[in-house]
Amino acid sequence: MEIKRKLTISILIKIYLVYFCCPTSCKPTENSIQDVEGNELQTHIKYHVFTASGGGLSLSARDRRYPCPHNVMQETKNNTVGLSIEIFPADHQQAIIKPSTDVNIAFLAATVCVQPTVWRLGGVDPFTGRRYVRINGKLGGPRGAETGSSWFKIERDGGGDEGYYKMVWCPSGVDVCEDVGVFVENGRRWLGLGGDTLLLIAFKKVDPPVIVHNMYH
Repeated sequence: MEIKRKLTISILIKIYLVYFCCPTSCKPTENSIQDVEGNELQTHIKYHVFTASGGGLSLSARDRRYPCPHNVMQETKNNTVGLSIEIFPADHQQAIIKPSTDVNIAFLAATVCVQPTVWRLGGVDPFTGRRYVRINGKLGGPRGAETGSSWFKIERDGGGDEGYYKMVWCPSGVDVCEDVGVFVENGRRWLGLGGDTLLLIAFKKVDPPVIVHNMYH
């Protein structure tokens, strides 16, 4: 617990150093998305997602009667890292993740549902009237009826929260996008379209595992 708390504090310090203490040349441009280290987001890289309020992102069954596919949730404890993700741009030749472009997002995890962990926007829930972010999405493919719910965009937050970004979903063939936010239900926090609060996120590259060699072999 103490290690996670220190990690969260370290992330916030790095965001401050990158966005307030570095020269203009190292700050993000309109055509870049940067992680907390000041590096551009890339494909084939694992990232942890940190939020402006609350913990990282994870998976859980929102309705135990219909557990699969799982819903994307925000951990309630600030010092919880959550699951790592990978981001896949629509242009497979693109090595850098650019703002306001179509991307697939997938958790690097396995679930009891044995389904793809690619994010997608679910249909309207018959009980709440809300649309939640779930998994079992489709990776790649041209934007259309079968893939449209799986494409999201990462955009710079216009509310003045330096170092954080927001995520939006855009219906196929429509230029107007809607923000992904957080719905608070019975003390749990679920990602969905609109939400009670806007989801503000930052990215940290997952550190490679430390390999300890036995000096006696």
